[in-house]
Amino acid sequence: MNDWKARFVLFSILFLSGMTPLFSFQMEKQAKVRAPELSGGRSWLNTEKPLSLAALKGKIVLLDFWTYGCINCIHIIPDLKKLEAKYPNNLVVIGVHSAKFDNEKDTENIRKIILRYEVEHPVVNDADFKIWEQYAVRAYPTQVMIDPNGYIVNQFVGEGHFAETDQAIAETILEFRKKGQLNEQPLKFALERAKVGDLPLAFPGKVLADEKSKRLFIADSNHNRIVVTNLEGKLISTIGNGKAALTNGNFETASFYRPQGLFLDGKNLYVADTENHAIRRVNLQTKQVETISGNGKQAAWRSVGGNAKTSELSSPWDLVKVGNALYIAIAGTHQIWKLDFDKQIVAPFAGTGAEARLDAPIAEAAFGQPSGIVSDGKKLWIADSESNIIREIDLQKETVETLVGGDLYEFGDRDGEEDDVLLQHPLGVTLYNGKVLIADTYNHKIKLLDAEKRTVETFLGTGKSGQTDGKAATFYEPGGLSAVDGKLFIADTNNQAIRVVDLKTKEVSTLKIEGLTPPVIATDETESASPNLKEIKLEAQEIGVGAANSLVFNVKLPEGFHLNPSAPQRYEIFAPEGQSIKFSNPAQKFKKLPLIIPFQTIAQGASNIKAKLTVYYCREDNTGVCLIKSLVWNVPFKIVKNKKVPARIELTTSVE
Repeated sequence: MNDWKARFVLFSILFLSGMTPLFSFQMEKQAKVRAPELSGGRSWLNTEKPLSLAALKGKIVLLDFWTYGCINCIHIIPDLKKLEAKYPNNLVVIGVHSAKFDNEKDTENIRKIILRYEVEHPVVNDADFKIWEQYAVRAYPTQVMIDPNGYIVNQFVGEGHFAETDQAIAETILEFRKKGQLNEQPLKFALERAKVGDLPLAFPGKVLADEKSKRLFIADSNHNRIVVTNLEGKLISTIGNGKAALTNGNFETASFYRPQGLFLDGKNLYVADTENHAIRRVNLQTKQVETISGNGKQAAWRSVGGNAKTSELSSPWDLVKVGNALYIAIAGTHQIWKLDFDKQIVAPFAGTGAEARLDAPIAEAAFGQPSGIVSDGKKLWIADSESNIIREIDLQKETVETLVGGDLYEFGDRDGEEDDVLLQHPLGVTLYNGKVLIADTYNHKIKLLDAEKRTVETFLGTGKSGQTDGKAATFYEPGGLSAVDGKLFIADTNNQAIRVVDLKTKEVSTLKIEGLTPPVIATDETESASPNLKEIKLEAQEIGVGAANSLVFNVKLPEGFHLNPSAPQRYEIFAPEGQSIKFSNPAQKFKKLPLIIPFQTIAQGASNIKAKLTVYYCREDNTGVCLIKSLVWNVPFKIVKNKKVPARIELTTSVE
């Protein structure tokens, strides 16, 4: 099948039928077509205003059509980062987020995923598929390349096109540079990450509670580490230095890259190191981390595995040990893999690699991005996230069955029995009282599955995102569950918190981890770095010459928030040279508000200063939300010889 049009038709048929195509391709060059304008999006992120192709004339534009629950779309992000770094003055990447799931249409949810995956290019929320339809896109992910004159020149469908895209960009730069039609001025965008601060936990993906040792293990995914506490939240240790890398060593020198699933077996903690495409083993006695499977490279589709240490994996998301083998939910190739410790071999165990809901013997079955796995030793239960179902694998019969749920494009929020049940992108499962608890992620709920009766009922959550504790609790895309000792621990991913449920009363609280701080402290702010800026102009006022004067910063924070003691709160005062005013400490970090800064006035006359305060403020429980605000006051005043004038300049405001 060499004709790209025929392949595209087949690709479209497979997509519309709910299947991921088993190949990817690049569009052959045809007659140039003018690219449609980027109109119809609900909102824009990572930019102060909507972008247009007309305004980007002279730039190469690469449109990335994606949806954030799609693992294949997530695999594209590192390639886009490489291209952006290689061609900073010529290439503009624009993410076109055309949501598959209802939950993915919400702009705030897209903002969270942009922060989670450190996306630094503009993204338009194409929730109504207006841009998708204008470009006749038919599959996730798809990239469309537009030349500096606004014509479509390439289209790449599926993963694995970095080399072709790189070559096409390089050739286009040479062509248009010769014509003198390139705009090589760099562009800067207002990134979402500049509006928020760091929290003790960053998008925790999975959690594991151990009844015997009374320990809690948290995959602090976006901090690239594992946090260990007791069941009450007392910090015991952190594993990993916070760097996104594949490095073995002790707790302080080892590194992970967005770890997810955890399983404890005696002294060994097994970790699904998702974006390193590896399985790590942590010896909790010797405090050493080693890689036992995966070499850091993503496996190609239809990989057959092999030697455990050298074989490539593809986004392992969760894992469980049964006997002397690990069963691994390999989200990237839509399969369950098995790592046999006796043979030191890792290979597909169940699933062909096609993305589908297909029940059959393990070699013929198909999954849709399996992301959670748990076992009682005889059976495996799997959260098959993109298929919106819960699967069961009988390890003796070696068969795969769907217990409850819909299909790739059949999702929602409905309790009931078997196929009447609707879930929305479930990511986690755990055992409780002979039943299976489900993190119904995009419904912001926890549900309870009776595997024998094949029935599901809502256990916790209202269906609305939030972070309310108590008996009417709310969650925000929970991803991982673990139940022990009468408690359920929930990795409440988008709230960046661990929630604790009393299983007798269903009372929910937020776990407070005393002493836990982010692994990397932000660098000092400078005058040019002003995230989320608010400017305030004051009326001119008089102050006395030679008096004991002071500048007072007094900022009112929202109710329930406080200054983050771990963040670099900082003030800066700027006064033009030669003015009759002197500050002994014009720039410094601080811990508390109000903040009083003394200064001296030397001679009479008119003057002005600019005073800047950068505050990081968080919820009182240090979970869920942490924000950054830059406040700049322009302060004109007149220095006079009058002892009755105020000796204080009050800089007051409130933030939201």
